[in-house]
Amino acid sequence: MLKRVLVLFVSLLFLFVFAACSSDEDASSTNDGAEADDTTSEGTEIDTTPVTYTFFNAASPGKDIDTNTTRIGKILEEKTGVNFKLEHIVGDMNTKIGVMVASGDYPDVVIPDAAIDTMLDAGAFIPLNDLLEEHGPDLLEAYGDYLDQFTMDDGNIYYIPFGATVNEHIPNPNIDQGAFWIQRGILKEYGFPEIKTLDEYFDIIERYAEENPQIDGMNVIPFTGLTYDWRFFAFSNAPNHLAGYPNDGGVMIDMETHEASVYADSDYAKRYLKKLNELNEKGLLDRELFVANYDEYLAKLSSGRVLGFFDYGWQFGDARNALRDAGNPDREFMALPIVLDEDIKDQYLDPPAFTGNRGAGITVNAENPERIIQFWNELIKEENQKLVLWGFEGEHYSVDENGLFYRTQEQIELAENEDDREETGMKTFEWNWPRLNGTFSDGNAVEPRRQPEVALASYTDDDREYLEAYGVQTFAQLFSDPDERPWYPAWSANIEQGSDVQIFEQKSDEIVRRHYARIVLAEPGDFEKEWDDFVAEYRKLDVDAYEDFFTKVVQARVRGEW
Repeated sequence: MLKRVLVLFVSLLFLFVFAACSSDEDASSTNDGAEADDTTSEGTEIDTTPVTYTFFNAASPGKDIDTNTTRIGKILEEKTGVNFKLEHIVGDMNTKIGVMVASGDYPDVVIPDAAIDTMLDAGAFIPLNDLLEEHGPDLLEAYGDYLDQFTMDDGNIYYIPFGATVNEHIPNPNIDQGAFWIQRGILKEYGFPEIKTLDEYFDIIERYAEENPQIDGMNVIPFTGLTYDWRFFAFSNAPNHLAGYPNDGGVMIDMETHEASVYADSDYAKRYLKKLNELNEKGLLDRELFVANYDEYLAKLSSGRVLGFFDYGWQFGDARNALRDAGNPDREFMALPIVLDEDIKDQYLDPPAFTGNRGAGITVNAENPERIIQFWNELIKEENQKLVLWGFEGEHYSVDENGLFYRTQEQIELAENEDDREETGMKTFEWNWPRLNGTFSDGNAVEPRRQPEVALASYTDDDREYLEAYGVQTFAQLFSDPDERPWYPAWSANIEQGSDVQIFEQKSDEIVRRHYARIVLAEPGDFEKEWDDFVAEYRKLDVDAYEDFFTKVVQARVRGEW
């Protein structure tokens, strides 16, 4: 519907412009086309008067800057006149968003991440339909296949998600999703053993910790995890992956019946927590597991004394970079597709997916919101996405005679340099903005890390030592290919604020957080009692209704209904 309206609008606009030009030849002959940079891709003139909007990102910490202080941001400002003053989350996300809602004092643009329902329920975001139709033709084209996935029940679009896949999906040669990570020098120490099960994983970590109680004068942390704030899912999701399922949220989806079932109180969860309880009794579990904040967690990983943990690769990129910069490759981490039993097929790698229940919204406080849409529309164009993801040609990447993008070793090092990434704006714009996934129209991967030639060239001799030891070319080849899941991810379903499903998620999250810590830290003799207490409280909730909701969502998506 949006596209049909857009075509009609552009047609009428063309007739109007044609008539105006015919009646005013002097106007059509001035400036020799100098206005080209001040128009949308459909030829509509835009206002490039400088303006600054406030932009709050609750999804991740970062450097608070004005976007026009970066090279890419300056280019975009010259084209649109728009600059953004960025502010990133500090402290608790729900508290920050709650204060905004209570006061009604919103920045112009907000990424509320997991608190998006709070913003929607408060009426904090304006509808974007008309603005997209008039000022966002490139956005509509990029997101055309996904519009239904983030259009609310009232027919309105209130936010723009990130990562619309265009053209061809290319799997990541490296691991940016869930995995059990291990300090890879441990693998070398014991002759690069094949490790598949949870018992094997913890056995080798325990052995190494006993033989190496200290690293560089620091006491080792055999196993830790991330439990802070909304990131607690990085801890509670582990049983799901151990059972051979990808991250569909709080439910597992049966591949035959497409029925959803919770796993928080499943035997998979009990077995995992039991193992952690045993580790705790042996003194092998991080004593600050349930109290450390996100920054403290990253600092531990960066220190080189953590032997193992479960997490999603995208959550600890700064720690990975710090370890590489430290210059001891054996202290870096390697991802393993750990499962509970030998006969379980791992499913850590994501199938093609689009997350429609997260994004950036324009708030009711923003003046002239069309300027923001015009900026986003410019940002989503291929030439600007190449700047954001690949950098500047000849500087951050090269192009061969067939038009294939590649990077020399010098360019790889420059593209990974944090100072350069901040100065260019590649770090600023690479995520949490409207952006593409997949491939460009010329066949190059949107993300350099997904271009096989770049991934292979980026590996050091030390990386290749581990790859060759396990007989693979890329680290992702240690994992099973993902099975097709047309509904994936189930957790991206739009859940109405205040609904029974939303209330279940809120209450179950509180129960899981409280009881999982008690279960893991309990005296071994009290484990069964703590587990039974958790199950009893958890089952007081309407689990059946929650499972039924996601069963209907998944089965509808399988039928092609979103």
